Formats: sequence, C-alpha cells, structure tokens
Amino acid sequence: MDTARADILAARHRLEDAGWIPRSADAFRHLPPPPAAVWLGETSEAVTARCDARPLSGAGWALHPIGNTPQGRVDARWLDAADPAQRQELFAGLRPTTGTDNAGRPGDTARQDAAPFTWVHRALCRHGLRLHIGGEQAHHRGAAETVWIQLQHQPRSAVEAPMLVIDVQDGVHCVLVETHHREPHACEQPVVQNLHAHIRLGAGATLQHLRSVRPGPYDQVAHHLQLQLGQGARYEQGLLATGSRYHLQRQEVELEGDRAQARSGGLLLAASANVEQQVRMLHTGERTHSTIETLALASGAARAVVNAHTRIAPHAADAEVRQRLTGVPTGGQPRLVLRPHLEIHHDQVQAAHGATWGALPEDALFYARQRGLDERSARGLIIEGMASALLSRAFGDPQLIDSLDLTALLRQAVAQHLGGGPAAPIAQEEAEHG
Repeated sequence: MDTARADILAARHRLEDAGWIPRSADAFRHLPPPPAAVWLGETSEAVTARCDARPLSGAGWALHPIGNTPQGRVDARWLDAADPAQRQELFAGLRPTTGTDNAGRPGDTARQDAAPFTWVHRALCRHGLRLHIGGEQAHHRGAAETVWIQLQHQPRSAVEAPMLVIDVQDGVHCVLVETHHREPHACEQPVVQNLHAHIRLGAGATLQHLRSVRPGPYDQVAHHLQLQLGQGARYEQGLLATGSRYHLQRQEVELEGDRAQARSGGLLLAASANVEQQVRMLHTGERTHSTIETLALASGAARAVVNAHTRIAPHAADAEVRQRLTGVPTGGQPRLVLRPHLEIHHDQVQAAHGATWGALPEDALFYARQRGLDERSARGLIIEGMASALLSRAFGDPQLIDSLDLTALLRQAVAQHLGGGPAAPIAQEEAEHG
C-alpha cells in the first residue's frame, strides 16, 4: 500500500474513533453541520437537482495576475494528493488542525469540536494548490515587493475537499482576490465542498485578502482558514458570503510574532438560506492588534450566525483587540445569532466587544426615499454604504476598494439579496412539507 492510500485510511480511522461533531458542541450548536457521510459523499440523502443539470466542468484552482502593475515572484504548484510524493509536498510543514497541539496533546475545545472536518478533508482531499509568494530574501531586495493575484475556484466534482497553501515571504506585500462564485442557472448540480486553506506570513509581510464566496442555493459548503502571522506581519481580510443549504466560513488567526496585526471584516447575506461565520483570533505575541467586524443581513426564514472569539495568552502583553457584530433583518422572520467573546489571560491589554441587532434606521430610509428612490432601492443604497464602510475599515485603504472595483461586486450581491436571490432552499423545503 502506498503512503497516500495509507494516510487516507488513517484519516478515516481517526474519524471513526473520534465521531462526528455532536449537536451539543458550543461552536456549532446554532447551525449544526450535516453528518460526516454527506462530506464523504456516502449518503443518498443529499439534495439532487430536480432537472437535467449540466455536468460539473470546473478546473479547480485558476491563478491570474491583476491589472498591469509590476509583479513580484509567485511560484505555484498544482498537486495531486493521490500521488504519494505530491501529497507529501502538499501537506509538508503544516501544523495540525485536528484538535491537538504539536506534541499530540488535546487542544482547546473549539479546535476539538472542528477536528472532524479536518479528518474528513484528509480522507477525501485529491487536489491542492501551493503558492510561494515573493522572490529573494528580504535583505537582498531593495524596495518592498508587491504581488497582485486573483484565485478563482470552480468545483471539479459533486463532493470535494480542495486545499490551498500560501506562504508569503518576509517583507512582501500581497493583494489576493479569491472568488468562489457559482453562476445561478435554472438547474445546477449541487455541490458538497469542504475546503481547507493554510496561510503563513513571514516577518513584516502583508496580505490584503478579499474573499467572495457565493455558492448555489442547494450547495453545502465549509471553508476553513488557518493563518500564522510572524513578527510585524499584517493580515487584512474582507469577506462577502451568501447563504446556501449549509454555508460555514471558519478562520483561525494565530498572531505569534510581536507587533502582528489582523483585521477581519465580513458581510453575510442570507435570503431564506443559511450562513455562519466563525472567527478566532489567538494572541500569543506581544503588542499584537486584532479587529473582528461583521455585518449579517438575513431575510425570510434564513439563519445567520456569527461567532467571534478572541483569546489573549498569559504572555501577550499590550494586546489591543476589538469586536463589533451587527445583525440586520431585511424582511420575513430570520434568525440572527451574534456571539462576541473575549478570553483574556493578561492584565495589560485594551479590549472592547459588542453586538447590535435591529432594522435599518427609519430616518436613513426616509431621506433616501426623498431622493426619488423606491423602498428596495433605498434599502440597497443604505446597505451598500454600510458594507463599503465595513470593507474600508477592514483594509484600511479606500483606494484598494476602488482599484478592485468592490463597489460593483457589493451592488450585485446586495441587489440579489433584496430580490430574494435564486431558488431559496429553506422556503422550498418548508413548502414541500406544508
């Protein structure tokens, strides 16, 4: 038996021994994930297309430069995880995300709860992309190296476990636009996708990361990001995520190096569908800063959940942390759950968190209507403004918003949300049972 096959079987055995995520797991209790059989493609209960769906023809990861700006070096390797040598290269040097630490001891509860997703991924992963961003070592370079790239992913199969590994070298500045868009069709093949990404930033490196994830209405999607920040590194993420039958966006950021910084800005749009974001900031270095800000919009019978957890380790002096969660119902009777949480083990810190829930302000709607707009257009204008401001704070660079044409992306997503979007699975399922 080759090593790739042995690793796959070992992952299945670990999953069998550990079992699937229990409904009592705190991190997942408001939107429990489908059972392991769904992620392994071993169930006949998955939603199937009600017509002759087109076959999936996606090529997995596609890499493109952005604009005509001078580019730094990017080394890309598309790897076959069924090949023993390539599988070893794909997983080489990655920290365990299986609920244990580097010595194999049990980790914290949230990591243990999410560990079954890792074993399922390890068992099913067949393809991955590994990127090394940056050229020569920092002391051999003159001006800071900047790289602008776009990653697009289209599913290769109905049940898949893609993988992405990114290493940003010391001192490199990278702008990354990552998109997972399934264009709405009258009929499409539903997808089950368990994606894992590992991102490591060297000392003084910066990654500005825009992620836009818009699955099909019947898709079941779970994206897991594991990030490690070196000394003085900075990570900024703007997320746009729309609802589906099941949609989880989970990221864990380890601020290991002194003076590391991380900002996460998320826009969740759920129209009679489900979406959850889990963000964990782990401060272990000194003088580290982190911000989590999420705006969740939900309508119809949607369920939108935001879990924000920031942990300051006992030796992480002078940390500064912020959390700000906002939920806005835009129609119907959605369920919005906002859960900010701080875990502080050091006295010398600055920390603040909060959550607000409520409808769009009536005075803002009134003034927008005074401009001759109908109610839907007025709502769209206000929401676009809120979302644009959130992303501007996440990236700390208004010019980046313009250069990436985020305004058009937001306008399209908000219009689809307020218009109800394509077929809404929750509403249809309730109609069938009613």
